[in-house]
Amino acid sequence: QVQLVESGGGLAQPGGSLRVSCTASARLSSFIGMAWYRQVPGKQRELVAYFASGGIANYSDSVKGRFSISGDGVKNTMYLQMNSLKPEDTAAYYCSFLRTTIRGQGTQVTVSA
Repeated sequence: QVQLVESGGGLAQPGGSLRVSCTASARLSSFIGMAWYRQVPGKQRELVAYFASGGIANYSDSVKGRFSISGDGVKNTMYLQMNSLKPEDTAAYYCSFLRTTIRGQGTQVTVSA
């Protein structure tokens, strides 16, 4: 069973940056693409970024121009670089593979002064 482990969350100030990572127990190339979601308690889960293999990255309007998704096939790790953070980016961030129900345990990102 494929496992995903997120890390790198924490506290950041508005306007700051964080990078969250997600290490997979399988090769990234085994899947058609990867994605990052976020969720705030009581709200619907939001797809913030995804990358289909061989394609281009896509972002939700709320993070476009500030977040960047990438992957390292050697390390089997995907990343979400988050810049110009806003308080509304506060959420638990989860990684996943496209068209699967595989999901990590999440890492909390809190943006606050």
